[in-house]
Amino acid sequence: MFEGLRFNHWKTSQDEDGIVTLALDRASSNVNAISRAVLDELGQIVERLAIEKPAGVILHSAKPSGFAVGADIKEFIEYARQDSVLENIRHGQQIFEALARLPCPTVAAVHGACMGGGAELMLACRHRIAVDDEKTRIALPEVMLGIHPGWGGTARLPRLIGATQALPLMLTGRSLSARRALALGIIDRLASPEALLTEARHLLRRPRPAPLMRRIQAWASNTWPARQVLAPMVRKQTAAKVRKEHYPAPFAMIEVWRRGGADIQQRLHLEARSVATLAKTTTAQNLIRLFFLQERLKGQGADTDAGIRHIHVVGAGVMGGDIAAWAAFKGFEVTLQDREMKYIQPALDRARQLYEKKLKSSVKADEAMRRLRADVDGNGAASADLLIEAIFEDADAKRALYAKVESQCQASEILASNTSSIPLDVLRTGLKAPQRFLGLHFFNPVAQMPLVEVVRHDQLDPAIERRVMAFCKAIGKLPVAVKGSPGFLVNRILMPYLLEALRLFDEGVPGPVLDREAKKFGMPMGPIELADTVGLVVCASVGKELAPFLKLDLPSGLDEKLESGKRGKKDGQGLYVWQDGKPQKPEVDKDYVTPADLQDRIILPMVNEAVACLADGVVDDADLLDAGVIFGTGFAPFRGGPIQYVRDAGIETTRKRLGQLAQRYGERFAPRHGWDNPSLSRDGPDQPA
Repeated sequence: MFEGLRFNHWKTSQDEDGIVTLALDRASSNVNAISRAVLDELGQIVERLAIEKPAGVILHSAKPSGFAVGADIKEFIEYARQDSVLENIRHGQQIFEALARLPCPTVAAVHGACMGGGAELMLACRHRIAVDDEKTRIALPEVMLGIHPGWGGTARLPRLIGATQALPLMLTGRSLSARRALALGIIDRLASPEALLTEARHLLRRPRPAPLMRRIQAWASNTWPARQVLAPMVRKQTAAKVRKEHYPAPFAMIEVWRRGGADIQQRLHLEARSVATLAKTTTAQNLIRLFFLQERLKGQGADTDAGIRHIHVVGAGVMGGDIAAWAAFKGFEVTLQDREMKYIQPALDRARQLYEKKLKSSVKADEAMRRLRADVDGNGAASADLLIEAIFEDADAKRALYAKVESQCQASEILASNTSSIPLDVLRTGLKAPQRFLGLHFFNPVAQMPLVEVVRHDQLDPAIERRVMAFCKAIGKLPVAVKGSPGFLVNRILMPYLLEALRLFDEGVPGPVLDREAKKFGMPMGPIELADTVGLVVCASVGKELAPFLKLDLPSGLDEKLESGKRGKKDGQGLYVWQDGKPQKPEVDKDYVTPADLQDRIILPMVNEAVACLADGVVDDADLLDAGVIFGTGFAPFRGGPIQYVRDAGIETTRKRLGQLAQRYGERFAPRHGWDNPSLSRDGPDQPA
């Protein structure tokens, strides 16, 4: 059938029954990212299939990693630079629509990752079958890149399963298991890995129509009146979660669906124009950059064997206990040490709750619990590959512990501290093997926060750093290597933000106003709510550690709160009163006038300190700094991080705003060193070509 045609990315075959099998196998790649070349070859194949009219077509992946991870994002960036997004989106749409219009039945046989453009390719087939295992994940996550599906996802998915089911999937980018996709009607049948293609042939011969009621409901939710009624409701629900000016893609997608009629060509036209418009926004550009930064962090340690199987954690408080629980959850053998069992038991109880929530199986939770063992006597220190110290923030206490445990450690054992702010040059004093010591700073809550700071010092063995990077990858965390100076990266940048907000709170600015202004900027949580969530004891402790270094004063009201026992969310009262885990924010006087420069007063200290961190070499480059601050603090992702924010706002403009604040409120706002650093500019030496 394909005589005379040669393909680099597709493997083709036809059996004796006339069924054609197409295997996507992108050349020189471990995954199937759908490039222009992949699409061009598919276009040639589909054109031939339309002429030859085989008995059926099965489309699957030859890659073990999965069906397809989506469009080639690097190519998409190049299209945006060339202003050719619209043309390339339409090109892909035409090929997928030609596939959808083939006169023969088509089946997508899916395993592993089926994301974005890969899911849209699957939707262009008439039937779909998927492997029933934990590795199969199906999603349309384009909103996370500041755009929305562009190869027919918005045109086909609502018609397939109904708008009320489809829109939430595309608006959140949430991934589905094979079974959930089956229940929604995205997938027609499940199969075991070894029977996938066999079952796909059965599905070709005996397809199962969707239940009549499901088809009626799907049709009804996409009629013109339904779209006009549902769209404002969905828009309102979306606006309660994100702001349109920050994240325009979800709102644009709702409008594409609202305006889309019965003609798929009209729906595809609206979809393509919308994606092309979104591609020009700074939100999309920054979120796509963030995607690559995340991939860069994930790739660290990928070429190294961590050589870590057993972890020993000393300190069963919230941080130590949760680090231990997470490591056991990810398959490591873990021993957890504290002075008495009564200090360890709460950590074990929290671990059990985590496992039951995550694994949804008491049997699997039992397996994870068997990997996490209490160790009051600390015997695990002698057999561990990695020992993590997670006791309270006191340099003398930590050094005393190291003196005790170092002699018990194996020759290759790594010693790590979960300190959040103490310089490592201080902590490594007295160690016999400082080359095997480093910081491993997790963030609270451990199960949710993706970042881990891998803290260096001048005597650290680079091979140890690489092993720890590999360990972070193995437990599903994003590691950023940072200099072991006070506060490292995240706390050094976060504390000026928190301290200025607390100062404003003392000056009488209502907490809800401060929180509202921070969220208007794009922070996930306001500074007053964040201080209570972190805990005022922690804020005071880290603040006292960093205030002299940052040349800042601690707000006077913080000590008063602590003396009165108001320590934050954990105790039910801090800067706010907390009930059922939620802050009870007081009403703000309707006559209160928010100062015009309030947002600058709380945000620009972070930006100022980020510039100083870059100049001080706290991280290796500006990209890593932005990634660390976003994943460690939640700094508005659509702004791309503090350094990218400076680039977008303008270096001199931002510096001038700081100077104005310094004139009004004092030297703490004066531009820090580093504003003339070449790496700060958009075309700095650390920027990828």
